[in-house]
Amino acid sequence: MTYRVEFRPEASVDVAEAFSWYEARRAGLGAEFAAELEHTLGLVATMPGMGRVVYRTLRRASVRRFPFAVYYVLSADLIEVRAVLHGSRHPRTWQRRA
Repeated sequence: MTYRVEFRPEASVDVAEAFSWYEARRAGLGAEFAAELEHTLGLVATMPGMGRVVYRTLRRASVRRFPFAVYYVLSADLIEVRAVLHGSRHPRTWQRRA
């Protein structure tokens, strides 16, 4: 079973900001980040339990090649992405979104 993936508005902003930051560093790097994020989301959609529970019901899956993690909550048929954050962000940032 593949789960449906939905982004909360805050998570969409996280992705847009990261994409812009990488793209400003080198043309095409933002697209590489987006491709790795998409790969991670595909894995999570097919194996939702792969992410480790880090806070209450909030799970974390790392993005390959980039120091970012996807924070999500799993329900019956839905994966709700709450945040996509750089690994050095303070834990309260993602805990507030749990």
